[in-house]
Amino acid sequence: MKRSLWLQEIAAELDPTPALNGELEVDVAIVGGGFVGLWTALRLLELEPGCRVAIIERDICGGGASGRNGGFVMSWWPKISSLAAQCGKEEALRLARASAAAIGEIGEFCAEHRIDAHFRRNGWLWTATSDAQRGAWKDVQRTCERLGEPVFQSLPDAEVARRSGSPRHLEGVIEASNATVQPARLARGLRRVALEKGVRIYENTPLLDFQRGQPAQLRTPEGCVRARRVVLAHNAWAAAIPELRRTILPVTSTIVATAPIPQRLEQIGWTGGEAITDSQLMVDYYRTTHDGRIAFGKGTGMISYASRIDGSYDDNPQLNEDTERDFRRSYPQLADVPITHAWSGPIDRTYDSLPVFGHLDGAPHIVYGVGWSGNGVGPSRLGGRILASLALGLDDEWSRCGLVGRQPKRFPPEPLRYVGGLSVRNAVQRKEAAEAEGRQPAWLDKTLAGLAPSGLEDKSL
Repeated sequence: MKRSLWLQEIAAELDPTPALNGELEVDVAIVGGGFVGLWTALRLLELEPGCRVAIIERDICGGGASGRNGGFVMSWWPKISSLAAQCGKEEALRLARASAAAIGEIGEFCAEHRIDAHFRRNGWLWTATSDAQRGAWKDVQRTCERLGEPVFQSLPDAEVARRSGSPRHLEGVIEASNATVQPARLARGLRRVALEKGVRIYENTPLLDFQRGQPAQLRTPEGCVRARRVVLAHNAWAAAIPELRRTILPVTSTIVATAPIPQRLEQIGWTGGEAITDSQLMVDYYRTTHDGRIAFGKGTGMISYASRIDGSYDDNPQLNEDTERDFRRSYPQLADVPITHAWSGPIDRTYDSLPVFGHLDGAPHIVYGVGWSGNGVGPSRLGGRILASLALGLDDEWSRCGLVGRQPKRFPPEPLRYVGGLSVRNAVQRKEAAEAEGRQPAWLDKTLAGLAPSGLEDKSL
């Protein structure tokens, strides 16, 4: 598997725990050692200190999306309209406020536990890089203001271009509470704390299959876990579970990173450490790093038949080229700067880009939290609270959360999902390529693009 820049930076610290060998009996078994699984484990021990918790992870903790994402620690304010549609206004407000608070809590957690995750809270610029994208945030901005939460502040156009380091940024708003982290450092720090608190972690231990009886039995290559409760937190791989097959769709997101260029960043004016996205559906997202690189990502959106995840999700030269092309277009003055790292991986998209929580059919002791849709670094902390409450059978504000048991729009069955998905993805690519060049997209491309699932933000385009 091709490792991200983030994981390569800490390669010397990646010694895995031993794989599971033999039989194990626990109170709660967690499938997946990323942010969601680790926050859930820590929350379980906070609520019930004597709880026997084990995590099984197919790779290493942070080897999946948690260790290869862009490191944007965002809230759910960009999805406030979708949240309200799902949960009602009051619950949407509670969740959005809690997600914003979680950003600061993550910084405090890192400080308390001496996790050097490069936590930096310098805000998020939501921008337009083509005329077609102008004002994409206005509905969200107005909704937040109407709710008494004016979190998106308009900036003068020249200020957007200055702070982003490129005149390609035509206008935008800033959300000041957002942060960036080195995500692999955060994941491995969470792992360390979990181990210190007594969580048993078995890396290089894929789940082969499980039986839903009580206790549940989880079979791995060299062992078996018996658990009174099970938490499924393995994100895109959960698409293999029948009940979740049409709820989530594994799609690629791709990142390229430059060589360190701190002096060039000063020259172009991108010195504030802001995270930036444009307003494409196949969104470009980018930030600077601790050592002065630019990490530039794109929602490249590759899908596979029947959601089978193979090596093409992790290393795909065409997706790397597509992402580098957008970087070069956004920062033409850096045409001579080399790309030193490129990587991809699957994320678990829902149709509305909000996660889904619940339990498997006829198995209330097996709960899941999936569908993070590219925004899991910050909200995963809330996901840990929700899943821990569900796993322990508590009746509280998290087990009753409006995202629990919801019925989002589902993706079509195969083969329509794959054939239709390819058609829509290709149309979105052509539409956004035309808009980036100032051309009018074809009518059919605009029509097909309108069938795509919603993106990271609710938009008014």
